[in-house]
Amino acid sequence: MDQWEIMNVINLFIAMGIINVWIIRYDINTPYRGGDSKSLKEEFAIYGLPLWFMYFVGFAKISLAILLFLGIWIQNLSFFGSIGMSTLMGGAILMHLKVKDPIKKSIPAICMLIMSSIILINDFI
Repeated sequence: MDQWEIMNVINLFIAMGIINVWIIRYDINTPYRGGDSKSLKEEFAIYGLPLWFMYFVGFAKISLAILLFLGIWIQNLSFFGSIGMSTLMGGAILMHLKVKDPIKKSIPAICMLIMSSIILINDFI
């Protein structure tokens, strides 16, 4: 597998992961939700964030996931998608730290941040 194919797999993995969390598992309890929350609404409430911000973040993440998916064919889109996704994943990690979650709950955000950063760095090379 060459570098271009690896980047495409990473783009696809991030995009599908975001779609999974924000659309498919929106109201499903997972071991990675912040605090003791059982849904995204509860998670944002535990972080002390307003409901409108949850909708904003959801819209942003899904939009960025679409950019990353389309970036498989149009590389410039993955660049912009990876900048935004890196920023949002950094924010997710900070929210887990804010509520003193165990590191296990931050693992998905850390992995997404690392993969988004790999895409971003690759686009600079």
